[in-house]
Amino acid sequence: MAALIDAIDVKRKMFVEFENSPFCCLESDISTPTARGGQTLVRLKMRNMLTRAVFDKTFKASDKFKEPDLQTVEASYLYSDGDGSYFLDQESFETLSLNETIVGDALDLLVEGVIIQIDKYNGNPIGLQLPQLVELTVTYTEPGVRGDTAGGSVTKAAKVETGIEIRVPMFIKEGEKVRVYTETREFAGRA
Repeated sequence: MAALIDAIDVKRKMFVEFENSPFCCLESDISTPTARGGQTLVRLKMRNMLTRAVFDKTFKASDKFKEPDLQTVEASYLYSDGDGSYFLDQESFETLSLNETIVGDALDLLVEGVIIQIDKYNGNPIGLQLPQLVELTVTYTEPGVRGDTAGGSVTKAAKVETGIEIRVPMFIKEGEKVRVYTETREFAGRA
């Protein structure tokens, strides 16, 4: 049986199960009453891991939560089609299928073979975490022309193999591999 966690012990970034769904605690605030006999209350700001909805709820300090059956596995990106995106679990070598709502705009940064983290709840994939940096090949960019640095702008637009456009320094040419921050989608350097 899963361990029970008191509401007062729930801290930021902890995972708990509430109403048969996994939640991640974003904030925890404990309010202790000044009157005798008053109950200690815990206000939790939590994100539902399945729907991504965020809500605030107040619990008694003695309320109990189950520990969710969450697991994070490494997987490599294989391909995407009309039915979803497919990943290869690096431990069990099974193919995991994630639908478009779970993957979201992460496809803009995924190329074949990239290792990501997949979150599973009760054995089913519910989300993914991209690495901090990915390497992408520049497929199109205008050649840098001497003197284009007027006005302080020393970057130009470049299209990468996944189809997104990023800003790169003037010296980057077509065919070069660049590193891109997955969170901000900004140029991080040559690969």
